[in-house]
Amino acid sequence: MKNNTLHNLNLVPFVSVDDMMKIVLEIGVENVLTGIAEYLEADFRRWESFDKTPRVASHSEAGVIELMPTSDGDVYGFKYVNGHPDNMKTGRQTVTAFGVLSEVETGYPVLLTEMTILTALRTAATSAMVAKYLAPKGARSMALIGNGAQSEFQALAFKSILGITDLRLYDIDPASTKKFMHNMADQGFTITACTTEQQAVEGADIITTATADKQYATILTDNMIGAGVHINAIGGDCPGKTELHRDILLRSDIFVEYTPQTRIEGEIQQMDADHPVTELWQVMTGQAPGRTDDRQITLFDGVGFAIEDFSALRYLRDQLERTGHFEDLDMIADPDDPRDLYGMVMRAKANQQE
Repeated sequence: MKNNTLHNLNLVPFVSVDDMMKIVLEIGVENVLTGIAEYLEADFRRWESFDKTPRVASHSEAGVIELMPTSDGDVYGFKYVNGHPDNMKTGRQTVTAFGVLSEVETGYPVLLTEMTILTALRTAATSAMVAKYLAPKGARSMALIGNGAQSEFQALAFKSILGITDLRLYDIDPASTKKFMHNMADQGFTITACTTEQQAVEGADIITTATADKQYATILTDNMIGAGVHINAIGGDCPGKTELHRDILLRSDIFVEYTPQTRIEGEIQQMDADHPVTELWQVMTGQAPGRTDDRQITLFDGVGFAIEDFSALRYLRDQLERTGHFEDLDMIADPDDPRDLYGMVMRAKANQQE
């Protein structure tokens, strides 16, 4: 991967929110989701080639601000992301994000982009990609517990990648469910709005939990979970935040992205430090089994990991020439003499005085 040509090293491609929406609409939401899933699968299969570290998190009573870095030795990427559940009360997003890709050889950035929308897309694509390996064969129905900003993306990802068309919805706020039903009315789903979590999970092949409260919560209890289901638990993603009763975990085969991070942030923070889990890349490369029988309960304890953002950033960068939806930012100082940064500033001063 090479940066811009020598005569415009100062310019870095920037994808704004408006550009991101144009890219998604031009390519199509479902096509973007399947495209990101392909990049995800390719990167999961070369998992061992990446630098890996739990995200760097700054926690407060209000929420969390995180940096998520990784590199494959050729390209470096990171995401800045926050999680503030009470933001909705003031008309703000619960999660916002931006990301950067750089070339390792020079350290120069080659992409700066919004990642609030892109994170929603990569989270949904990851969920559906994982379910390819863990969900029961022929699954067609999914319960969506939590109908907020992530829910439509989850539904479309599972439809485009797994063929899920039957949705059962529940949210503590009926307005969220109403919003979802309006947005997805013409997307080929059969949708049932439910009044309880129990009603939503009845008969579902896949159960997705995507709630936002930053607390130890019991969204699902053990008696709600029957044999053979796949649970896509993506709401519990920081210390002190869970969605599932501990007894569900005891009955499930648990699959994670990066064990050291998930033990801090995921559902398995409720378990002993040596509770057995399987990393997904091992399943995808044939080093470990995924779903092995029809009655097995599989649980994806998804917290989000930097390699997933790296995959999404790679996908996005490869769409820029195709779509043209970006602008060049004058972002990197580029003096005529690399040693004369001060002189560049002084010449700018002189130019201003002319």
